[in-house]
This record gives sequence, C-alpha cells and structure tokens, in this order.
Amino acid sequence: MSITIRPCGPQDAEALALVSRATFLESYADVLPAADILVHCEVQNRPKLYRDWLASPDWRAWLATAEGTGSPLGFALTCPPDLPVEPGPADVELKRIYLLHRFQGGGTGAGLLAAAEAAARHDGFSRLLLGVYSRNDQALGFYARQGFTPVGVRTFRVGANDYDDLVLAKPLA
Repeated sequence: MSITIRPCGPQDAEALALVSRATFLESYADVLPAADILVHCEVQNRPKLYRDWLASPDWRAWLATAEGTGSPLGFALTCPPDLPVEPGPADVELKRIYLLHRFQGGGTGAGLLAAAEAAARHDGFSRLLLGVYSRNDQALGFYARQGFTPVGVRTFRVGANDYDDLVLAKPLA
C-alpha cells in the first residue's frame, strides 16, 4: 500500500481525532484502566480540540493517508513547548505522533517525524521536544533510533491516574 503524507488544517480535525482515539486504545488497552482511556480520549482527542489547535498558526500537523482511499493512518502535530523543562527560544514540541499499529515499522512514522522536523527547521527551530510514557518501550526505541535523548520527566494525567512521561529532545541543526 502506498501512503501519502500531507500538511493538514482544521478541516482534518475529525481524522486526527479518530486516529488519536484508535492509537491510544491500541497502545494502552493492556496497560491503563478502561475508564482512564475513555476519559482521556473524550477530553484530549475530541475533534474540537484539534480544530482549535490547528486554527492557530503556531500549531502544525501532517496526516498520513492510504493512497487511493484517503483513509487516515497517522499524524504528527507540533506546537509551542509546554513541557517541564526550560525551553529555549528555538524549541518546538512534537505534541503528538500517532500511527496505527498495523502501519508501524514500514517508515511512515519516520516520514511523519521527518515532515515535522523539516518544517521546524524551515521555521527556524533548532530543537524538537516531546513527552512519552516512560513504559512505552516501542515508542522509546523509535525515538532513540531517531536521535532523541532524555532531558527531563513529567507527570501526565490520564483519566483519574498520574503516569510518568520522559521528556526527550533532539537537536535539529
């Protein structure tokens, strides 16, 4: 299957929300309580949130779709940093990079990351930051292969429970 990666805007909010919910469930169904997953998806992965984010010029996203059908498979989303590390003036945050499990391992995740990095460089940013669940070994391995290193820790609330995230950084120069 051919996959296309393209910039997206507020009109893609429904697709981003759908992928967000599906990938969050895929990733954490055997780790987090169902009630926490449901609350998190309702609050943090609703279409209106994505519409609002993408209406701001400081937020950018790229959508991976199945060529021919246009079905959403994954996306990357960048924004101003909101992480518990001292941000530099040339930092940008990778808020989300989600890809359905079935399409992982074929280069689409790296393609989404490359699109976000290229845009960040073009916009004058020199460091990409992100937060990732400290027990998500698959994601941590991906980020390590892509050149990210730990720079901090944050507490992240999902539903009624707190979890530790690692804050990672990658120089873009």
